[in-house]
Amino acid sequence: MAAVFQGLVIAHLGQGIAVEHDGAIWLCQTRRKIDTVAVGDQVMVSEAAPLQGRIEEILPRRSVLLRPARGDKARPVAANIDTVFIIFAVEPFCDFLLLDQYLAICENHNFNAALVLNKTDLPASADIEHELAHYRQLGYPLYRVSAAASNGLDELKAVLNQQLSIFVGQSGVGKSSLTNALIPDKELKTNTISATTKHGRHTTTAATLYHLPDGGDLIDSPGVAIFGLADMSLQQLAYGYREFQPLQDECRFNNCSHVSDKGCAVRAAAEQGTIAPSRYQRFLKLREKM
Repeated sequence: MAAVFQGLVIAHLGQGIAVEHDGAIWLCQTRRKIDTVAVGDQVMVSEAAPLQGRIEEILPRRSVLLRPARGDKARPVAANIDTVFIIFAVEPFCDFLLLDQYLAICENHNFNAALVLNKTDLPASADIEHELAHYRQLGYPLYRVSAAASNGLDELKAVLNQQLSIFVGQSGVGKSSLTNALIPDKELKTNTISATTKHGRHTTTAATLYHLPDGGDLIDSPGVAIFGLADMSLQQLAYGYREFQPLQDECRFNNCSHVSDKGCAVRAAAEQGTIAPSRYQRFLKLREKM
């Protein structure tokens, strides 16, 4: 009888899945009947050969992040995440529309969300500071860092320490340089995965899980495709705006679109300035986009 053990999925590779067990990396295949395995999954593996195994079972997940796939079927990308850290920056420009899109998805999937403003060695405009104040009032933690100048990294490391986190953000915001600053031996770890799988250079288009030197785990995911609005309804988009949630019951109609319906409490609050008009305007833009 082959030995069975529990392991942690750390990467998807060309021909298999990298699973970590007792500090060693195993190259695994999955049983046909098993659902798609995601980075961050805890799995049961049966040994097939030295450092090679077969995934027999995915253990229950406490959260899962899905990527829209062809034919309306979403694929799991990362599992058991505690907090989604949304990286954005003063330059190229602060994309608050994309930020709101990320937050709406986090609200609907019950992920904790935190904001990380990178490139703080550059000055932030009064407009940016004004917008950031709205997010802080809504209870979203904000970390100000500069990967280039190594500012604010200790505070970020301290919060990453206790949990499994994922970094997301558009290209150009310095996500890679921030990840490299937090994981100094990232290249070495990546090469170790490649060596195990004997596929030469470690090529992964999906996410990869790294252990942070000061504790905690970080999933690094390329691109922003996993945060599309494809599988979200208009009601869920509205729910994704945290400040709308207590107001929705006060709208005259249950199926209020929060656009031009009579008796809309959300629109009234935006007009009166009790919720941020700029966030409301971005909600309307995302509705159009959907």
